[in-house]
Amino acid sequence: MDMSIAAMSVSMHQAQAGQDMGIAVLKMAMETAESGPMELLEGMEQSLDPNLGALVDIQA
Repeated sequence: MDMSIAAMSVSMHQAQAGQDMGIAVLKMAMETAESGPMELLEGMEQSLDPNLGALVDIQA
């Protein structure tokens, strides 16, 4: 398995580029996962009636 230095360099750079791409995609997924629930909760807060549940009839 005789590999020249140039071929090894190209191979290492291709591996590094693939790893960098994987990290970038993972970062995007993490940012999306962080912002998703907060946006959902904010939307729910706006749609709820603030007086809902203020009065409870406990008479049996």
